[in-house]
Amino acid sequence: MALQNNNFTRRSLLFMPGDSMKKIQKAAGWEVDTVILDLEDGAAQNRKVAARTTVSEALQTLNFGGRERLVRLNHLNTGLPRAEIEATAAWRPDGYIVPKAEDAADLHAVDQLLAIAEQQLGLPDGAFRLFAMIETALGVMNLREIARATPRLEGLIFGAEDLAGDIGAVRTRAAWEVFYARSAVVTAAAAYHLQAFDMVFTDFHDAPGLETESRFARQLGYTGKSCIHPNQTPVVNAVFSPSAEEIDRAQRLIAAFEAQQAAGAGAFTFEGKMVDMPMLVAARKVIARVGRRTPVE
Repeated sequence: MALQNNNFTRRSLLFMPGDSMKKIQKAAGWEVDTVILDLEDGAAQNRKVAARTTVSEALQTLNFGGRERLVRLNHLNTGLPRAEIEATAAWRPDGYIVPKAEDAADLHAVDQLLAIAEQQLGLPDGAFRLFAMIETALGVMNLREIARATPRLEGLIFGAEDLAGDIGAVRTRAAWEVFYARSAVVTAAAAYHLQAFDMVFTDFHDAPGLETESRFARQLGYTGKSCIHPNQTPVVNAVFSPSAEEIDRAQRLIAAFEAQQAAGAGAFTFEGKMVDMPMLVAARKVIARVGRRTPVE
């Protein structure tokens, strides 16, 4: 079972190119829960070493406040993750992201590299968190073993763009071409007590479209969403935060349930609807999200 950081609510995860100190510096003070320092797609092939150096410098010198700092590694088949971890681990990022995770072996390999880094730095086992990006057909088929691969795994991040390319789908605004995989990722995350983060919304000028897609992702069960532009994070944070109305209703439903239990009653109605356990569980989850801290509030 995953050893989650249950006191941390991640709503927005913002990818920043690892070779741009200017952009990372902006993200360090932005309204975002998690800053992802990207060594993979965010850095051109001839900028990988430069990105590694910039990310190390950013971790060492910038004040991110309470924002979580994750480093997205390159895929294992590039041979780069070992050097990337060696260059950045000493400056204590909160965790690492495995891109295009396709089986448990991908997670095991990075887990071993992190264990070595922890030992060399005198850190406790599991000090570095781990996240897996699910963005290939094989990754979707192997979700169960990926989710169970290591106790340091805290979340699954759905990547629709790479998945669509992998399966030969044509991306559309409705996103039905990736709906099966999108549902599979959030279901696997729930089954293995992981957080789940929805795909990026590529049109960063379309705030209403982002809000609509984010609301649907929350309805599916996602706990947060990946972002590619700072302007997207306020919208995402708002959608994935319980509203005052949701909090009030959840509190009243829980109070009504407890009163009924104290009176020895079983089933009861609340606001014209029969209350069952799934409704109570949902209400408690709303309150639990309110109780967890977020880094920018």
